[in-house]
Amino acid sequence: MAPKIAEKKRKVEAPDPESDDELAGRLDGVLSQSEDDSDYIFSDDDQDQDDQSESGSEGTDGDDDEEILSDDIPSDVDGEEAMGKLLIHDAEEELEIDEPGVDPKPKNVVEEETNYRVEKDANGGERYVYNEIEPGYDSDDSDAQGPENTIGDIPLTFYDSYPHIGYDINGKKIMRPAAGDALQNLLDSIEVPKGWTGLTDINTGNPLNLTEEELELVRRVQMGMVPDELHDPYPDTVEYFTSVEEKMPLSAAPEPKRRFLPSKIEAKQVMKLVRAIREGRILPYKPPEEREREEEEKDEVHFDLWQNEEAQDANPMHIPAPKLPPPGYDMSYNPPEEYLPTKEEREAWEALDPDEREKEYLPQKYGALRKVPAWGELVKERFERCMDLYLAPRIRKNRLNIDPNSLLPKLPSPSELKPFPTVCQTVFRGHEGRVRSIAVDPSGTAVATGGDDGTIRVWELLTGRQVWSVKLSSDEPVNAVRWRPNKDSFILAAATGEDIFLMVPSHASVTPTLDQASRDTLAAGFGYATNGQQQPTAVGKEPAAKWARPGTKLEDEGVLIRITVRSTVKVINWHRRGDHFATVSPSGQRSSVAIHTLSKHLTQIPFRKLSGLAQTAAFHPSRPLFFVATQRTIRCYDLQKLELMKVVQPGAKWISSFDIHPAGDNLIVGSYDKRLLWHDLDLSNRPYKTMRFHSEAIRTVKFHRGGLPLFADASDDGTLQIFHGRVPNDQLENPTIVPVKMLKGHKVVAKLGVLDIDWHPREPWCVSAGADGTARLWM
Repeated sequence: MAPKIAEKKRKVEAPDPESDDELAGRLDGVLSQSEDDSDYIFSDDDQDQDDQSESGSEGTDGDDDEEILSDDIPSDVDGEEAMGKLLIHDAEEELEIDEPGVDPKPKNVVEEETNYRVEKDANGGERYVYNEIEPGYDSDDSDAQGPENTIGDIPLTFYDSYPHIGYDINGKKIMRPAAGDALQNLLDSIEVPKGWTGLTDINTGNPLNLTEEELELVRRVQMGMVPDELHDPYPDTVEYFTSVEEKMPLSAAPEPKRRFLPSKIEAKQVMKLVRAIREGRILPYKPPEEREREEEEKDEVHFDLWQNEEAQDANPMHIPAPKLPPPGYDMSYNPPEEYLPTKEEREAWEALDPDEREKEYLPQKYGALRKVPAWGELVKERFERCMDLYLAPRIRKNRLNIDPNSLLPKLPSPSELKPFPTVCQTVFRGHEGRVRSIAVDPSGTAVATGGDDGTIRVWELLTGRQVWSVKLSSDEPVNAVRWRPNKDSFILAAATGEDIFLMVPSHASVTPTLDQASRDTLAAGFGYATNGQQQPTAVGKEPAAKWARPGTKLEDEGVLIRITVRSTVKVINWHRRGDHFATVSPSGQRSSVAIHTLSKHLTQIPFRKLSGLAQTAAFHPSRPLFFVATQRTIRCYDLQKLELMKVVQPGAKWISSFDIHPAGDNLIVGSYDKRLLWHDLDLSNRPYKTMRFHSEAIRTVKFHRGGLPLFADASDDGTLQIFHGRVPNDQLENPTIVPVKMLKGHKVVAKLGVLDIDWHPREPWCVSAGADGTARLWM
């Protein structure tokens, strides 16, 4: 009956079977790893309740008892019926008759409480199932681990689709521990508990925690140490044999014969090693550095210079090796008295430098040959003898008698290339300070100069008489003066500071008609601007230049227009038609190059950004091309297509000036590094010829525009170099460049010589402006 009582108690304690919704909800929470179910851990009681609920579902006899003994509170309607059933049930349980003739025993009295229950196995037999031992304070099993998984070597991955992870020793399911979410795992990894390893037990699925002893064991194994810290890996040596030599041997047996007779086998082995060493198959050990040095020495080839010193047939060109002269009396160990030097001669010999001494020794006298010491200069003397033999010629060679001048190219004589300027005809004096610029008018009768005194002076070319002058500024020098290239007008452009002046000077060759035509040309632009045909300037943007009248005082002297730009102008160059001229301001950055239109009073900045500092600019003599020179390169732009055509690279460190040949296919460049470079634009971007004829920087270069094959350069050494440069019409022939004359006359002042030059439009004459305050005409 005891098993029945136990079974009834288990029924009372068993909860109601879980509904489908509750089961689904629990699995759903585990899969989704919610925070509410993350702390839920299956216990053994839950497992027993599950098993009991499964067994209780087989029979339905005790349903009424379960309803009465459950914790459910009956409703008011069923209250009386429930109380009646409870009283009847208690009355039935008061006495229970087991056998006839025996007093009944109360049912609720248990004779002896057992720790097992009887169940039926699969074959219908009885099976005793013992209750789980709950370890208490006095139990010896208080430190026992949880249920051990008995699945063996089966991986836990097989149970991924089940709520359990295996079975214990009693065959009960071991439920899978609840898995937390990622946030909980992160918090657990941050708050490291004692013994935490971050691993998972493969048997239970729970976090694997180790004790301090186990962690110490793992640490010692990882560090390659002995696992047991009490183990001594280096114990003290136990002396099994004594070090004291005993006089009496351990054995009195006589010495065997093998101890004093050599072994034949060992002798063969030794001889085998000896033969291998002799043959070089076994080499002694050497450090790698020494072995590499020996291999390098083997690769070196040494030659004996005199190995072929054999008797050969006499060669008429052969020279025998020099021989040493025979020794004289002064080299004897006991020379005559007249060969011995006096005290004064010895002091004089010692005072001389070793290279200046006539002999490397002084005669000395010894009483016997055995008293003669070793010669201290023996090694040096032998070395010099070897050098004499090594450097001595062994065969006679005929020298080629070639005139160096015959190797130079044949150039025409300068006398055959005349006319060209040779002498100074006229000196123009009147400027105070340097004369910075000079120009000859298109008619060839007048020459204009500008200097540091801020004045412009016009001279008669042949007589040197000053015919007109005007002072443009008292602070700024006149940097450039250039005539308009057309003969239908007499207009001069000059630059001083940030202002450009256009003027009509008075001259004997200027007729009233020419003077009026020149004034009308300059005044036409004012009417163009008044009629509103000029392009408007953007609001808030500074105009590129301002065209205005200079004032009444300057207008009375012939200065009619003043153009104000953004920076100091250094260069002015006119277009061949005379309606445009370009100015260069090296310090102007993006506005350093400007193109001015005379008929419209319009100034344009062609470059938004220019690579490098602009030095000078010029128009092509026959094509719509525009050349701009920076410090290192010269760029050619097409004014119609508005694109870059070519980049000329002279190779100079700093370009000072350049000029274009009247034919338009060649270019000369002068640089501050004393070089003059000729470029063939159709041949290459690199210079065709580089010439150096000056000791100082070249300031300017200029071609003759009247059809003569002449060009010249001016340098800071105070000289002008005149060249004959003929460009053939046949492109297969190279240009002929011949220096014909160097003109000297200007003085060098403050390391500045000739600053500017210009050619006469028809004659082979040139004019020059110098830093000495003079201008000269060369004819």
